[in-house]
Amino acid sequence: MKRLKLLGLAVLIFTSFSLLSQNLVQNPGLENWDDDSTPSSWTKAENISKEAVNIHGGTFSAAHMSASSTMDFSQDVQGIVGGQQYRIQYYYLDNSASARTRIWSYWMDSEGNYLDDNVDELRPGTYSEDNAEWQHYDYTLIAPASASQFRFEVRVYKQDGLTDGYVYYDDFSIEANVTNDPEPTNYPTDFTATVNGVNLTLNWTDATGEQLPTGYLIKGEELVVASPNIDYPVDGMPETDDLDFEDGMVTVNVAYGVESYTFTNMHPGSFFNFYIFPYSNSGDNIDYKTDGDVPTVMAQTPSIQVINQEGFDDGLGTWTPYDVIGDQDWYQSEYSGKTFAKMSGYDGAPYDNEDWLISPVLNLTQYDSVFFSFESAYNYSGPAMQLFISTDYDGTGDPNDFSWTEITDMAVWSEGGFAFAESGNLNLMDYLQNNVYLAFKYTSNTSEASTWELDSFFVFGYIGVGVNEILEMSFDVYPNPAVNVVNINSSEAGQIKLYSVNGQLILENNITEGNNTLNISDVESGIYMVEVSTSNGKTITKKLIVK
Repeated sequence: MKRLKLLGLAVLIFTSFSLLSQNLVQNPGLENWDDDSTPSSWTKAENISKEAVNIHGGTFSAAHMSASSTMDFSQDVQGIVGGQQYRIQYYYLDNSASARTRIWSYWMDSEGNYLDDNVDELRPGTYSEDNAEWQHYDYTLIAPASASQFRFEVRVYKQDGLTDGYVYYDDFSIEANVTNDPEPTNYPTDFTATVNGVNLTLNWTDATGEQLPTGYLIKGEELVVASPNIDYPVDGMPETDDLDFEDGMVTVNVAYGVESYTFTNMHPGSFFNFYIFPYSNSGDNIDYKTDGDVPTVMAQTPSIQVINQEGFDDGLGTWTPYDVIGDQDWYQSEYSGKTFAKMSGYDGAPYDNEDWLISPVLNLTQYDSVFFSFESAYNYSGPAMQLFISTDYDGTGDPNDFSWTEITDMAVWSEGGFAFAESGNLNLMDYLQNNVYLAFKYTSNTSEASTWELDSFFVFGYIGVGVNEILEMSFDVYPNPAVNVVNINSSEAGQIKLYSVNGQLILENNITEGNNTLNISDVESGIYMVEVSTSNGKTITKKLIVK
């Protein structure tokens, strides 16, 4: 699974210029193919295939399938002149959970030796993020003095151990002889923010005028006080993407023409402020527009509420087993200190079984959005575990007498070998009702019976909190990351709870207005959610890293 992450509609963008020369890349749009796995003029094409559906322009693109090791796609571009400025571009599409990509290119001398210049731009340490839209890589760089070639290479990698996923490439270019543009004439208009759970999307209408921008620099801040504290960018000093809100600030560059950017997994119950600055050129020549009224927008993410959580520390807890067929049943088990719900239809031999594990009734009417996550592990062959949701179950009867919708495919499941896998957050937006049940259905037969283990059930929802309430109530967590002790400075008295990322309640305490000290010496290293709630129903949640 991917780490906390951003869902963006553009990536590393730094330039746009008036171009005066031709594209040095041969077959740049991948329209010509020697066969279905070999695009003409490309030097190396590992796991490449011709693609006619997912295209950026023209008729074809290149599909790149991930494998257990890195797969390369490259062309050695000739005609590079040392000291000349070149604009390097291509488009890629990564919307697969089992593949990711990045550029891995080099300037080369006449003998083909690699030159180590421009490491950050040509061989970055980051990978692509899943996105349903084509992304644009766009840099303008000066070729090293001894350069005469450019190895234009992109790579695909497996993701989270998963292979056979696809990324797509199109419209490669390297062009020389660029000129600098003046500052953009105008700002973009209609700058707005839309919140969906803990995802936040910024939208705007592109700037118009005599000089159009190359791109936009978006600067954002997670507010802990009422007034924003964002530094305006400075001409000649480009700002790289900083996508981590842990320091309270974020910057991201977005291409002109995109008009949207989405942040995912934002801190719940937090208030954010964003500015957008159009710019032209790149590097030492970057020219930001900062005069006049800079467009700004404020937004707030809803607070998280725990609806149901079950770690199976005390039997099956709040979840209820229902045996339809067979003598084997769900039960609590433990291994290496980890407790979980377990079911197997094998008892010396495989038997026919149908056994359900059903949640308590869930009232989801008060929430703006609701999610469910869990962990699963299994071993041995047998029918797969199934997951269902119902809005008419009575809580006690045979589940087969009621209506259930299967949502098995919404989750990520264990790959076997009793290896636990996190399901991801299953979106229950379509079931915000007052009589909701979740249920796991286990089946086996006389030919085969697998063994399943389930743990860390977490049903949580988001409730919007008004801007005024956010500004009235706040709390700071420091140091963050923390070791042994963490300080909680709250504007109001209330209760604090510390949750693991899987929803397990680690500890809870009452806190007073002002500074409070929380002993976390027994808490394992990792990422946690700190939730502070008051007697009048206000709740804010922030992330804490324990080292």
